[in-house]
Amino acid sequence: MAQPDTKKIFFENLSGAGKAIAVLTSGGDAQGMNAAVRAVVRMGLYVGAKVYFIHEGYQGMVDGGENIREAKWESVSSMLQVGGTVIGSARCKDFRTHEGRLKAALNLVQRGITNLCVIGGDGSLTGANLFREEWSGLLAELVEQGALEADAVQQYSALHIVGMVGSIDNDFCGTDMTIGTDSALHRIIEVVDAIMTTAQSHQRTFVLEVMGRHCGYLALVSALACGADWVLIPEMPPEDGWEEKMCQKLSANRAGMKRLNIIIVAEGAIDRNNKPITTDYIKDLVVKCLGFDTRVTILGHVQRGGTPSAFDRILASRIGVEAVLALLETTANTPACVVSLVGNQSVRVPLMECVQMTQEVQKAMDGKRFEEAVKLRGRSFENNLKTYKLLAHRKPESELPVSNFNVAVLNVGAPAAGMNAAVRSAVRVGISEGHKMFAVSDGFEGFSKGQIREFKWADVGGWTGQGGSLLGTKRTLPAKHVEKIAEQMRKHNINALLIIGGFEAFLSLLELLTARGKYDELCVPMVMVPATVSNNVPGSDLSIGADTALNAITATCDRIKQSASGTKRRVFIIETMGGYCGYLATVGGLAAGADAAYIYEEPFDIRDLQANVEHLTEKMKTSIQRGLVLRNENSSENYTTDFIYQLYSEEGKGVFDCRKNVLGHMQQGGAPSPFDRNFGTKISAKAMQWITKKLTETFRQDEGRVFANTEDTCCLLGMRRRALVFQPVVQLTDDTDFVHRIPKEQWWLKLRPLMKILAKYKTSYDVSDSGQLEHVVHNRPKELDASVAM
Repeated sequence: MAQPDTKKIFFENLSGAGKAIAVLTSGGDAQGMNAAVRAVVRMGLYVGAKVYFIHEGYQGMVDGGENIREAKWESVSSMLQVGGTVIGSARCKDFRTHEGRLKAALNLVQRGITNLCVIGGDGSLTGANLFREEWSGLLAELVEQGALEADAVQQYSALHIVGMVGSIDNDFCGTDMTIGTDSALHRIIEVVDAIMTTAQSHQRTFVLEVMGRHCGYLALVSALACGADWVLIPEMPPEDGWEEKMCQKLSANRAGMKRLNIIIVAEGAIDRNNKPITTDYIKDLVVKCLGFDTRVTILGHVQRGGTPSAFDRILASRIGVEAVLALLETTANTPACVVSLVGNQSVRVPLMECVQMTQEVQKAMDGKRFEEAVKLRGRSFENNLKTYKLLAHRKPESELPVSNFNVAVLNVGAPAAGMNAAVRSAVRVGISEGHKMFAVSDGFEGFSKGQIREFKWADVGGWTGQGGSLLGTKRTLPAKHVEKIAEQMRKHNINALLIIGGFEAFLSLLELLTARGKYDELCVPMVMVPATVSNNVPGSDLSIGADTALNAITATCDRIKQSASGTKRRVFIIETMGGYCGYLATVGGLAAGADAAYIYEEPFDIRDLQANVEHLTEKMKTSIQRGLVLRNENSSENYTTDFIYQLYSEEGKGVFDCRKNVLGHMQQGGAPSPFDRNFGTKISAKAMQWITKKLTETFRQDEGRVFANTEDTCCLLGMRRRALVFQPVVQLTDDTDFVHRIPKEQWWLKLRPLMKILAKYKTSYDVSDSGQLEHVVHNRPKELDASVAM
């Protein structure tokens, strides 16, 4: 059956001709808002709609005049990397009054605007929904006053609203991540990492206050990401007597040779009686009870500032485009919706359902129903809290279950930022479940040589923020050392394996599975957690390390583009890593605002290169001063980075000049991003819980040993759309291109048209996968566990 033409579907059903869309940012600013504004403007123009900026939020809508201006394509150039919101945001008392909304309605109708994209928090979105409900009444009133002609009521009968949540607190129900949250976590983790070095030097305790008056997400996730000793959040106040327990924990950590303590406090932290817990109170407590040198750091508005992270740029760009699609598809009966992210998928959820659930959280907290408040925050928040408790608070030996199982953990393949967080999580969860944990140095090569030692709880302290692989990792596959590996497994009585790595780890599991027929020692549960900057592991949409690499690419591209500011027109050709996988080039290109990204998965020839040069030449003749072209390292055998550089240099003569840059191994280095720390921590914890379950299932009482030789005991744990899924590796072979070491189907290829549209190319855009309206549920079923997102 012939496939429908996606271009035809797009233009026939979703044309914006004759429509006017306005975009505004309201309430507190958040990094990534500009990326959302840019996506709305460019997608709106792309579909043929008129697009307007409303400056200064609702205040600008009420005041009208120059505050409502038509946007052009060039209006949003060079704003992707800028923090805050360039169109301004303001709290508006006038809009809360009927008279204010009457003025706003008149200002919109005078410009033919009946479609609004509102980027803000729950207050801003609630105000937008009220405005929508009152719309027909407001127009009738304006006709009565003589401000509008009677036919305007018919012509502009309905106001359509789509919301995008911009809030660093991540306090809005119905979405896993709000615009700005990831960037705020970057700011916090940068400060915590810097503070840790000085705290270690002087054996100090630091009490850090982070934002979150009503929501503890930032405090909780940053505590997970840096391995803080204690965290205080409003949703789950500590039990009575917490002061003594906290001091005991800090003292025990110091006794265990730890030279510093980190306590993270949300600004809205309270005790069980709703009494605020302040940083000064905690400082005085630690000094009085323990005598530790203690300092307080309040991060304040630093968390709102700076450039948006790669995650926030991609998130904002994706949901900005989705918001325009939602506006084009809406009818008079469609409820106002919010475009949000669940797992790795953009969805549309009814605006007021989200607002009501967000308000329910606060009611639960006010009523001291704290367990309910945590559940209402969503499974992501709940899992973060459980994981933090599991990893931060060690149970006494007497309370630990006794399993008598030995579990080995090792890194395989190239290093990736976040591997160490995954190892730390595995070791501590394993110990909590009663296992003996063994760490293998230098991958399977080290395994064959017996480089195996038992790891205790304290051995992985401080590992979350370390880049690279502290265990050591090599690309060596097990097949050539399988006999020696089996011997070492017998010698150390290894009952299960956790492998953290990239494509080599996947190949290793397949080899070990094959060798089970010959070596009984390999008949144990084995699971792999994907960790590679290339993000080329079959069975998983994301890999540990890829987010850190994307941030390195994005930050470098920002600097490279800035280097040309004030000079003549210039195009930069940048080579990224990834082997044959174009993930870094494509998604990095989307985050950095690239004009083109050449990858192996989408073959190109000299005609495509020529078309790209001509396209850039046209753009350069207007107001665009800088161009950015990314190329995946193995995208083509003949069209090398040098070739493309020389072609662009020659063809662009007289219009622009060219520079090239090979980013190389800087993409693998550096401290892991907050996303990779948390992804590594949570996915590894889940893998260890699976191992515990499989060990119990496969233990043969009569033989006194573990024997696992079925396909489902050799798995890869990967993120698939919204869920973390265990998949037998043998079932993934048909989905894998072993020659080029990539999956045959890759979700991010659907983002490529998005990058092209935002770079002003005419292209087809497949709307078949765009978000459908879904209802908010209090707790998604476990198979739709989207908590992996952060």
